[in-house]
Amino acid sequence: MLSRRAIYPGTFDPLTNGHVDIIARACHLFDEVIVAILVNPGKQPMFTVDERVEMLNEELGPRFPRVRIETFEGLLVDYAMKCGAQAIIRGVRSVKDYEYELPMILMNRRLNPLVETVLLVAAEDTSYISSSLIKEVFSLGGTIDGLVPDLIVERMNNKIRAGL
Repeated sequence: MLSRRAIYPGTFDPLTNGHVDIIARACHLFDEVIVAILVNPGKQPMFTVDERVEMLNEELGPRFPRVRIETFEGLLVDYAMKCGAQAIIRGVRSVKDYEYELPMILMNRRLNPLVETVLLVAAEDTSYISSSLIKEVFSLGGTIDGLVPDLIVERMNNKIRAGL
């Protein structure tokens, strides 16, 4: 039987409970979900790519045995074909997210019509969470408990203590 494989791409800097919710729901739809961390040299992330791979493996591995963590560069549809994925998973929190995603979906379809994009609407209790907002609130001394996994809170606190 053909395995149904999907890619959930992102920077995951940091991983949020919104991401975890989308991953959990994607696991109900697909036999395997590849959480693909985009390597973007133009961005200054809080965590290195290696740190994110480690954190995601540590957080997601025990809970989701059909999830694989990888990194990629370049065109997402090319990476999807290389991995044998039939679908790209995208989480949508708002109309603004949808308006951003639609041109990407259409371009990806034009580049490779064999890879479908599946939009999963964010759960209402996570629909306002973004990695950028988490970093901003955290940098200003606000609590992020309950918005990101406990492991991520711990690692972010370690970064601050280390002066990074």
